[in-house]
Amino acid sequence: MIFICNKTKLQDAISIAQKAITGKSTMPILEGIYIEANNNTLTLIGSDKDVSIETKISADVLEQGKIVVDAKIFGEIIRKLPNSEVKIETLQNNIIQITCEKSNFNLIHMNSDEFPGLPQINENMIFTVSQSLLKNMIKGTSFAIAQDETRPILQGILFEVTEGNLNLVALDGYRLALRSETIDTNNTISAVIPGKTLNEVAKILEESDENVNITFTTNHILFNLGNTKVISRLLEGEFIKYNSLLPQEYKVLVEVNKQGFQNGIERASLMAKEGNSNLIKLDIQEDNIIITSNSQLGKVREEVSINLQGDPMQIAFNSKYLLDVLKNMEEEYVILELTSSVSPCVIRNKEINNSKYLVLPVRLVK
Repeated sequence: MIFICNKTKLQDAISIAQKAITGKSTMPILEGIYIEANNNTLTLIGSDKDVSIETKISADVLEQGKIVVDAKIFGEIIRKLPNSEVKIETLQNNIIQITCEKSNFNLIHMNSDEFPGLPQINENMIFTVSQSLLKNMIKGTSFAIAQDETRPILQGILFEVTEGNLNLVALDGYRLALRSETIDTNNTISAVIPGKTLNEVAKILEESDENVNITFTTNHILFNLGNTKVISRLLEGEFIKYNSLLPQEYKVLVEVNKQGFQNGIERASLMAKEGNSNLIKLDIQEDNIIITSNSQLGKVREEVSINLQGDPMQIAFNSKYLLDVLKNMEEEYVILELTSSVSPCVIRNKEINNSKYLVLPVRLVK
């Protein structure tokens, strides 16, 4: 195998393929990147069995071939080379030679035949969504994925297509995040995708109107971004029926400026670092919310103007859970729907109904 390629292009492709390599596999071959040179195209694949990422770039292929090289050291070498053309060729005894200007590396490579093949997916296109929209939806839900390994299904995000809507849902027992967008499809799909996969997909997606084509099989999902494909296994099991968790009615409605509310909580949470509860109290009054936090460090009082419908009430939250939600909301004003100091709070945008967040309160010891 001999090929010449632009260093920056190669570095970017390695960076994309590396996102699938966790280094936790029992198979040493999966610590490598599979590289195939053919028809003036380089194909690079990284995989950890659960998720595989394939990306293609153009190169001047003088002799076709395929190899697997250790992803970490190969990535480091390419990154530190001058910004110039890189020539890579295989020598005897499982060695590749990497040449760039006056730099010359010899690196051991592995046998490409041992690298597991990608799952075969028939790309009868299921549906299409813009990259920026999907990136935003993943960002707006992935923070609520469960970290607890005892319930593996909650370490994923529900990917639901129903009645022309794409819904992404994550929940961890303390909060729920739902993002919904209208898409052009008549299909109905319900699948749970590992959260770590979607976080890596979000890093590859661009802030553009370019489309990503999404295909499902019984066990896998494929994201096709043109030169890059991400294939992930789906999580097995039934996701919690999230609709039954969202309250259908409320007694108190609070309209508040998102940034002002977020800033007040961020300042109050500085005093709430004691233990893991990050406890802040909200005293909802006629015209404002008083945010307080007391700890051994000291105490803080913040005041934020609101519009209130319903009776004043007091409720307490883990400040981190509220901040995670507010940081992912884009409108100037948000709505809080409440029923009692021990019932879940629903947070939504004032104008566009494309997201709902549910946060459980912290019970205060009387």
